[in-house]
Amino acid sequence: MASISDSETTNHGSIWDLDQNLDQPMDEEASRLKNMYTEKKFSSILLLRLAFQSLGVVFGDLGTSPLYVFYNIFPHGVDDDEDVIGALSLIIYTLTLIPLMKYVFVVLRANDNGQGGTFALYSLLCRHAKVSTIPNQHKTDEELTTYSRQTYEENSLAAKIKRWLEGHVYKKNCLLILVLIGTCTAIGDGILTPAISVLSASGGIRVQNQKMSTDVVVVVAVIILIGLFSMQHYGTDKVGWLFAPIVLLWFILIGTIGALNIHKYNSSVLKAYNPVYIYRYFRRGKSESWTSLGGIMLSITGTEALYADLCHFPVLAIQIAFTLVVFPCLLLAYTGQAAYIISNKDHVVDAFYRSIPDTIYWPVFIIATLAAIVASQATISATYSIIKQALALGCFPRVSVVHTSKKFLGQIYIPDINWVLMILCIAVTAGFKNQSQIGNAYGTAVVIVMLVTTFLMVPIMLLVWKSHWILVVIFIVLSLMVELPYFTACINKVDQGGWVPLVVATTCFIIMYVWHFCTVKRYEFEMHSKVSMAWILGLGPSLGLVRVPGIGFVYTELASGVPHIFSHFITNLPAIHSVVVFVCVKYLPVYTVPTEERFIVKRIGPKNFHMFRCVARYGYKDIHKRDDDFEKMLLDRLLLFVRLESMMDDYSDSEDFTMMEEKTQGSSNALLLTGKAGSNKMCSTGDLSYSSQDSIVPAKSPIRGNSLTRYSSHTFGDELEFLNRCKDAGVVHILGNTVVHARPDSGIIKKVAVNYVFAFLRKICRENSVIFNVPHESLLNVGQIYYI
Repeated sequence: MASISDSETTNHGSIWDLDQNLDQPMDEEASRLKNMYTEKKFSSILLLRLAFQSLGVVFGDLGTSPLYVFYNIFPHGVDDDEDVIGALSLIIYTLTLIPLMKYVFVVLRANDNGQGGTFALYSLLCRHAKVSTIPNQHKTDEELTTYSRQTYEENSLAAKIKRWLEGHVYKKNCLLILVLIGTCTAIGDGILTPAISVLSASGGIRVQNQKMSTDVVVVVAVIILIGLFSMQHYGTDKVGWLFAPIVLLWFILIGTIGALNIHKYNSSVLKAYNPVYIYRYFRRGKSESWTSLGGIMLSITGTEALYADLCHFPVLAIQIAFTLVVFPCLLLAYTGQAAYIISNKDHVVDAFYRSIPDTIYWPVFIIATLAAIVASQATISATYSIIKQALALGCFPRVSVVHTSKKFLGQIYIPDINWVLMILCIAVTAGFKNQSQIGNAYGTAVVIVMLVTTFLMVPIMLLVWKSHWILVVIFIVLSLMVELPYFTACINKVDQGGWVPLVVATTCFIIMYVWHFCTVKRYEFEMHSKVSMAWILGLGPSLGLVRVPGIGFVYTELASGVPHIFSHFITNLPAIHSVVVFVCVKYLPVYTVPTEERFIVKRIGPKNFHMFRCVARYGYKDIHKRDDDFEKMLLDRLLLFVRLESMMDDYSDSEDFTMMEEKTQGSSNALLLTGKAGSNKMCSTGDLSYSSQDSIVPAKSPIRGNSLTRYSSHTFGDELEFLNRCKDAGVVHILGNTVVHARPDSGIIKKVAVNYVFAFLRKICRENSVIFNVPHESLLNVGQIYYI
């Protein structure tokens, strides 16, 4: 063994070079396949069908806004017809500039293979620039079919922006903080949307009976909310097909009622389409004009959800649905309500329900309630998706994620979050009891998320789209001209309910940032304390221990190198398994990793050491299902690797300890990353032999009990048989049970965050063994304390 070390040291000049030679990143095992995830071409009929289906998933929240907008604009009543015209004009052009121009025709294009939201934007940036705060990515990850990115000329503006973002750690942290602010505020939307939508819809039962107490409406809303959250674990797979017809019927109803009201009450409201009335609205000098912007902001609630719930609908389908159905129906609905309010100024509190003809009142009430439930469901599902993405990127404690559909990847359910959302939603509904204060809170949450999206779109347009800087300036100036006035108006209402999303967002931010900070520090600690491969080689094939029959999976966050926990393990125990596999589970900034590309396997050191590394790669939408046998997948990939390695040894004279020579990398990769059909084909090559000069390994045979045998790896069949015997002898999963503490010289804030907040979160979150469905009897925890 020493001779090997001396030889390698002579060739490369240092121990560091020896480590690089024996434990290289897995370039050989990664493959570039044809990208199957590009935008598909859809026929006209299919496109219309998808546009119809998107109504139930994307536009529910935006469509229920007419239930409560005018009441929040004029909570104290209407004095002048011109005020109604001015407010309507603001609504019209706000809908035109933000949902239509900004989101539908610009922001929706910034999707990550059909995934939207702040984390999708962050994932795009992480792929195009090295801005991720956890540096566990490797260039082999860029070979994934779902890992699309742009290349830049050296002196281009995009290249300069990329270098600027990558220049300092604080810039990466600022970008992460911006993303977390948008994410935490979006989680607040998951609380406020069901509260205001269901409460507003339930208010319809009181319109026909004015003597009914407000408490009755609140009780009805709470009952609906409890039923809604209690049904979440069933998923929407079985009833999801009803969502689109309900929302389409809702848009048709509000559009038709609006047109009838324009004709019946006051067609002069159509002059609000002249933007000059916006100027007159503010020129009147009333202080209410500025504060009413908070209510007008509610007309575009659901716009960010439109982007976050993009799912796998093509952008063109969303654009068709919005421009042909949603936008004109909303304009008719708001214009019709304005016409009714001008003729009935004392009915502004419940203008929507009072403007409905008596003959169709109760059918519309039922549809309104169902539409509010659909809108709430879409927001709740989006909240689950956001938390799943945060979890995958190391920004949220490990929670149980349940897959509720066998057909659709994105339909998930998070029990712990569900009940927290329900409690908070009921507290908001029962605590405020009226739409006005909930509306103030809702508007604050929505405008903050929009501002975050605006700022994130700047690097997206420069790096991903390579847009001209003039277009970027035009986009950000127009967006901020609309959003900043709304932001100031909403902030002025903090004491009137606007504090709710700020408290929720601050709490979520503390949880997410502390968890991410400790995760990054723990990763950095493991990187700096990993064991030298030269030390491992110096122990010899037996690793200085008794090699007992079986396979040991050692879990680590490192994608290269031997983790410190392994040296801690072998220095405290007298034995180690005959086969050791270092398993690294890491998440990449892509929405999914195809199953056939998920695992990368390589050998560590000489063959007679029987040490391997397996990296399991996941995207932020991938889920560990309960029916997935993670252990079986690891074993299958290990055996497949040995088969392929044997095949390549037949065609290579290289004595390197990796799979093959650099020059044969392309052909080998195509073999390794073949799907199931390819795997079955490789199984038929088990009788192929290959030559090797590896030494004989002393190990305990699973058949002979504790007696040592001499194992020779001169043939592929022998090693495959050896691995199968070890598998039959038993598999043990070795996980690090690490405790993180702040260093004694740390500041008080860091000590509280690490020693108390992170410790509490880690105590209540799920263990990795549960996430990967590791049998309890096969689990071995190795305890360690890290000081960060």
